[in-house]
Amino acid sequence: MYTTDLSGKDKKKSEPTPLKQEDPKLLAAFEARVANDEFIEPKDWMPEAYRRTLVRQISQHAHSEIVGMLPEGNWITRAPSLRRKAILLAKVQDEGGHGLYLYAAAETLGTSRAEMIEALHSGKAKYSTIFNYPTLTWADIGAIGWLVDGAAIMNQVPLQRTSFGPYARAMVRVCKEESFHQRQGYEIMMALAGGSREQKRMAQDALARWWWPSLMMFGPPDDKSPNTEQSIRWRIKRETNDELRQKFVDVSVPQAEAIGLSIPDKKLKWNEARGHYDYGEIDWEEFYAVVRGEGSVAKERMQARVKAWEDGAWVRDAALVHAAKRTAAKIAAE
Repeated sequence: MYTTDLSGKDKKKSEPTPLKQEDPKLLAAFEARVANDEFIEPKDWMPEAYRRTLVRQISQHAHSEIVGMLPEGNWITRAPSLRRKAILLAKVQDEGGHGLYLYAAAETLGTSRAEMIEALHSGKAKYSTIFNYPTLTWADIGAIGWLVDGAAIMNQVPLQRTSFGPYARAMVRVCKEESFHQRQGYEIMMALAGGSREQKRMAQDALARWWWPSLMMFGPPDDKSPNTEQSIRWRIKRETNDELRQKFVDVSVPQAEAIGLSIPDKKLKWNEARGHYDYGEIDWEEFYAVVRGEGSVAKERMQARVKAWEDGAWVRDAALVHAAKRTAAKIAAE
């Protein structure tokens, strides 16, 4: 999803250089290039605030892909068939690859992988709040694919045209794979909804639990998201949180109806005048509580990530030693 600024604030102590202190000629040239829809590349001049915003957004996106492997990985050994197991294994592997692409894109901005990982493990950096909810049944895997990855696609497709070149190019493959994930999830929900009474009830329960957190994935309302206006101006984002959320609702409601499931929102209604669905108020208190780390499995998720990082230290160390030996051998041969 995983790209929306969750808190609206940069948690780092140091602040980027204010725009008014940047070189006016360089800033004007930069603004003109962005307005002309040109890609900004890593070696190009850019305002420090632009760089800082990208590091925050891309690293948060990367963290979300990596942490997002956990709730689904939990079900690999319990998938109901070999086919489902193989599909879920492929999907979890894809998410790991997405994190790699995004960490690499963020590194071109001058931050290191180690810095980003440390920020995640220490709680300085955020990831998508959606992954602080538990996966209670197999239907949750379907709901995550359909709704969570569906929301991710809604966020990520415009990012293929984001102004920072490495980020935009990484998103091309990510979006293709996320589209597969969304279809895989919807197919699970469709099978359950068309199955026994108990299976349909399981699917409906998963939809009820994941619907509102999926709407929260797009971030705070536009009037509560102070970074949105500048991000839109710099083409980092192409659409606002509320615009993307509305698109998601408009697409998802007919999908639910097609398989006989009900959206858990009594205020949901088609508005002919607007040409969109009206929907109920989101519980933003819950959203901010989960952002603060109060989600039901937030501590469990971070403990799992830290343990995986520590347990894998020997692999990273061995790879560095091997790379150093290869470099030394190459130099000696020359």
